[in-house]
Amino acid sequence: MGITIYHNPRCSKSRQTLELVEMRGVTPEIVLYLETPPSAAVLVELLKKLQRHPKTIVRFGEDRAEELGISEQDERGEAEWIQLLADNPILIERPIVVSDDRAVLGRPPESVLTLL
Repeated sequence: MGITIYHNPRCSKSRQTLELVEMRGVTPEIVLYLETPPSAAVLVELLKKLQRHPKTIVRFGEDRAEELGISEQDERGEAEWIQLLADNPILIERPIVVSDDRAVLGRPPESVLTLL
């Protein structure tokens, strides 16, 4: 079983999720997405696997969101949200854990258990 985690080691939920995966005997591929941001095309695939709209994985509480002047009330198309996330990976909710054609958001970390 191949598991990939889009991880931010500074995030407690991301660390907890990674620990939970490893405690189950799985060694995931770790993508440090702030260092290696996913492209818009990769984000489209992740969102398809998550079965989510891009706006639902935006971290509106980040300073960068305020700098950009974006909020949950903004009306943008999916492509615009995806490009915003690709250009500003700090805004991507984390962690995202992927297994084959499915993905979950590790909030709470236990949600990853549905993939294992």
